[in-house]
Amino acid sequence: MRTNNMKQNLVITALAVLSNFYLNIASAAEGDVGEAAPADDRYCTTCHGAQGGGNIGIEGPRIAGMEGWYLKRQLENFRAGIRGTHPDDYQGIEMQPMAAKLTDESIDDIVDWVGSWEYVPVTPTIEGNVNQGRTAYQSCAACHGANAEGNEALGAPALAGQNDWYLVTQIKHFKKGLRGTHQNDTYGSQMVAMVASLRNEEAILNVASYINTLGK
Repeated sequence: MRTNNMKQNLVITALAVLSNFYLNIASAAEGDVGEAAPADDRYCTTCHGAQGGGNIGIEGPRIAGMEGWYLKRQLENFRAGIRGTHPDDYQGIEMQPMAAKLTDESIDDIVDWVGSWEYVPVTPTIEGNVNQGRTAYQSCAACHGANAEGNEALGAPALAGQNDWYLVTQIKHFKKGLRGTHQNDTYGSQMVAMVASLRNEEAILNVASYINTLGK
């Protein structure tokens, strides 16, 4: 369970990043700096890691190697308030203001920029019963693929190669209704229904552990 200190650290980090974000925007508007690049490493890499490999300290997931169509959809969802507005979704609350100021053009630029990063395999951080996780994952495979490779036609992103701690957090968020309950989040509502089969913490860890074995 997240402690009060961890909550405070997340809030402090979010305020610091947002402060830097808006100061840079203000400077660009006043002509203090050159032409502002919408995909500036002062923003994304602050939370997602220098190479986009994720930052466990503030739970910013890996975005290097993420499908462009999925990254675009999530940025649009954050911008529209479809994601990142629940008061208990601390990571989403950090991200939502970042996306709120983005234009369609800047989202496309960010997607292209991130798409140029080299994918670096993530390091597993959790352990569970892989055999039980394999069994539980079969219902996930219908959308995310037998090897967790994702399926754009179904709007399901790849899970293989993602930070396991992030997968665990998002599954819990879907289960708790912190994500996927907005009326316009069609794919999220599907996930809310699917994760119901993972009845406890152990089952969630097992699935994430099995996904770790699939690689990228």
